[in-house]
Amino acid sequence: MKEFLQHPIFSLLSDVADESQIACYVVGGYVRDQIMKRDFKNDVDIVVVGSGIDFASRVGNRLGVKVKVYKNFGTAMLNHGPLQLEFVGARKESYRSDSRKPIVENGSLEDDQNRRDFTINAMALSLNKRDFGQLIDPFGGISDIQHRMIRTPLNPVDTFSDDPLRMMRAIRFATQLNFKIDIQAVKAIAELRERINIISKERIIDELNKIVLAEKPSLGFKYLFDTGLLAIIFPAMANLYGVEIIDGKGHKDNFYHTLEVLDNVATVSDDLWLRWAAIMHDIAKPATKRFDRRHGWTFHGHEDKGARMVPRLFAALKLPLNEKMKFVQKLVLLHLRPIVLAQDIVTDSAVRRLLFEAGDDIDSLMILCHADVTTKNEYKRKKYRQNFELVKQKLRDVEERDKIRNWQPPVTGADIMAAFELKPGREVGIIKNAIREAILEGDIANSREEAYRFMLEKGQEMGLISDIRN
Repeated sequence: MKEFLQHPIFSLLSDVADESQIACYVVGGYVRDQIMKRDFKNDVDIVVVGSGIDFASRVGNRLGVKVKVYKNFGTAMLNHGPLQLEFVGARKESYRSDSRKPIVENGSLEDDQNRRDFTINAMALSLNKRDFGQLIDPFGGISDIQHRMIRTPLNPVDTFSDDPLRMMRAIRFATQLNFKIDIQAVKAIAELRERINIISKERIIDELNKIVLAEKPSLGFKYLFDTGLLAIIFPAMANLYGVEIIDGKGHKDNFYHTLEVLDNVATVSDDLWLRWAAIMHDIAKPATKRFDRRHGWTFHGHEDKGARMVPRLFAALKLPLNEKMKFVQKLVLLHLRPIVLAQDIVTDSAVRRLLFEAGDDIDSLMILCHADVTTKNEYKRKKYRQNFELVKQKLRDVEERDKIRNWQPPVTGADIMAAFELKPGREVGIIKNAIREAILEGDIANSREEAYRFMLEKGQEMGLISDIRN
């Protein structure tokens, strides 16, 4: 394993460890990622059998760099080039039932490995010269990597009960690495799912976002659903599950449809908020579901109701209530529009209106709508995809000609008030709306000259007097 310790920093750590007569190890994610040949995020965890803060200070003096000390946690951190090294003394932990904050005592390397969350994160490489590079893997982390398995070092019930956030982390690691979770661990998560309520929503959403950003997010959401965690942390999504049948007519399972749409988006975009739009796009279907004897199941208005649900859901999940939320809200509201266009004759007017409402988010909207075509009927799938290409071409053509994206009125309210000597009021709004509609319908060009002429004509119709002549 010495090949994983080629960076000069490990030689320096080895020197300091031997001079200090302290056992020193690199542990956790760095070891796991090196064994798996994965890129790591430049953070390296160092465990010493002794004071991690004192050891970090010695290393900092050698390197001539500042050491950040966190006395409450017994840890210290320093930066060396792109590397971020965190030092901690080996410890053992015990927990109270109402908190995930441990009672910490000094311990051995064995104690420290026992407290780790998963076997793949419990491996250590010695940095002392006598056994430099030796792997200490008491729980079979190497084997679990080979078998692509997430397991806990000790009894999963104890591991998850002590720190319930580890339930989310198990699912997150399984999703990111495309591993399976050991069946006993899955059962423990299901048994202890209510314990997640002692974890802050901020910590939960941090793990959930990492699942959303994985290569195939559905893997994690299926674990969340099957263990019952999803119903606790995001009940609106769990409520999408299920198929109801009346008179032999059923609807698709909107939970699994949503996961398919999410995975489809994930294949073409790493945008977290576009992925959240995929998660939320049908979120109001349970609330709008109706059965009609003639037409079967309907979800009329689910896009409008869903858009109105987004702020409340973002607040509950501790997601940002800023332009990111508004982006998701807009895409939820508009997600049916391109599909309707793709099913019918694509008129310039309809395309202009879509460009007007979507603005710079039109490309993201088209990705979402393309991903939303999940029918297993090959004929329908091919037809929709072909029609989408026509819609996209039409969007490009209309945008190039009419410049509607992020449209600003060529005639302003100030222009209208000046022309007719008006004060702000109803008449100004009527004329502004009439100009916008005329441009979107294609009755006039999107130019100041034509809009101004139209303004004068509209004002005349309304009995307004202007001294300006064409």
